[in-house]
Amino acid sequence: MTRRDFYRYGSIVLGSLIKLVIAVPAVAFLASPLRKRGQDAGEVAFAALTSLNQLKVGVPRSFAIIQDQTDAWIKYPSEPVGSVWLIRQPAGTKPEVIAFTVECPHLGCAINLTADGKSFLCPCHASAFDFDGKPQNQVPPRPMDRLDVELTAEPDPQVRVKFQRFRTLAQERIPLA
Repeated sequence: MTRRDFYRYGSIVLGSLIKLVIAVPAVAFLASPLRKRGQDAGEVAFAALTSLNQLKVGVPRSFAIIQDQTDAWIKYPSEPVGSVWLIRQPAGTKPEVIAFTVECPHLGCAINLTADGKSFLCPCHASAFDFDGKPQNQVPPRPMDRLDVELTAEPDPQVRVKFQRFRTLAQERIPLA
């Protein structure tokens, strides 16, 4: 092997090593959101909203859901991600608390209470629902989307809700990722 061949092969090997040292961290950096998204898929945490004693029986109350959000490499701490309606049921009824998303299953507008406070109404296209979430007219494609609720242990139980969003205009509840 001549000196010229030695330097040529040596520079090829050294250049390849330098490219590899730079490329591996760069690829890991660019792929990290994909890896994180795969790890977090399907994990929906329960959010503590209020104590059970703060809810009146049969009176719906709206609560904002505040969670940490991550968008690719950016983390947004304590951002509002949605709202829910909580309705406490009479004593001895299971479940003790019912939770519905505020988003209308028709087109996703925010559902409010009617002026008399006896039902829910979506102001966008007049979708109407009773306190069980059942549609009162033909506008919405399905009932209001019910969420999972859990109560912590006594003496002052906390109401926790598993917040999810669902696809609009669908006949069945399809969770969004």
